[in-house]
Amino acid sequence: MKITICIGSSCHLKGSRQIVQELQSLVAQHDLKDQIELAGQFCMGNCQRGVCVTVDEDTFSLTPETTREFFEKDVLPRL
Repeated sequence: MKITICIGSSCHLKGSRQIVQELQSLVAQHDLKDQIELAGQFCMGNCQRGVCVTVDEDTFSLTPETTREFFEKDVLPRL
């Protein structure tokens, strides 16, 4: 599974760095390094919706505060 996080300037200001760090931590905690690839991408075109994150082809809008819930509800069940 590939999770791509927008690291463009708008998303950076909305917390993409914290989201990347939280996802890295969650992947390590669940020992999923072999199953989940984290990637960054500049501007994914959804600047108005918060930090844009895709899981495979599905798009989500995250904040640092919603990252753990996203991981538990939208990432773990897909594995």
